Amino acid sequence: MEHHSELGGSPGRVMRIAVVVLVAASGAVETISFTALDHVFAGVMTSNLALLGMAIGRASGTGVTAALLALAGFGAGAAVVTWVTHGRADIGTHWPPRVMFCLVGEAVLLAVGAGFWAASGGPPGQTSRHVMQCGAAAAMGGQAAAMLAAGRAAAPTTYLTGTLATYIVRRLGSASAQPDRWVPVQLGALIAGAAAAMALRWAAPAWAGALPFALVTAATLTAASGPLLARRSAMDNPPEAK
Repeated sequence: MEHHSELGGSPGRVMRIAVVVLVAASGAVETISFTALDHVFAGVMTSNLALLGMAIGRASGTGVTAALLALAGFGAGAAVVTWVTHGRADIGTHWPPRVMFCLVGEAVLLAVGAGFWAASGGPPGQTSRHVMQCGAAAAMGGQAAAMLAAGRAAAPTTYLTGTLATYIVRRLGSASAQPDRWVPVQLGALIAGAAAAMALRWAAPAWAGALPFALVTAATLTAASGPLLARRSAMDNPPEAK
């Protein structure tokens, strides 16, 4: 499901910036998940299904377990957020309170994971890796469901294949369907988040787990300023009396 509506004005830009920061957080989580937590992804379930098939084909019990934990965690996170938000796509220009509540919950979950990571001084042991893998996937599943519930004020942040395909089609296709100019920014943010997480893994291994928490927190705080800016914009530009 894609959300390509252009949100005009400062409040709209703020929400798009929040989306971009969440995409960067996804890139950071995926880097840590794939390079340190049994080589599966936290948010890209299509790839995990392929990895599961490959693990079955080579009779790798560890690979099967990791893929199943990621799939289960993602499903659980998405289910919880759907229950909290009632699965309804909001049609407003900012993220509703239930979505914001879920993002705070995601930040808390990532903070716990960062604590485990720091306590281990870097990649944890096998059992802790399994727990963290499931938790990271739950965070990404929750984030994906939250963005769906946020409706047209949001966009996908954990899976961008469809976003990229739609952008290419609209860029090269009919002039009546204009591409979303924020898509290249989102793709760049994904790369930047992944690069930053990998750099931290090399330079300061104990702190690498803190990056996703920091980015999700920053995105949530940015989104929280959206309603304030909307009210200020309405006050500065009152509707003309008829």
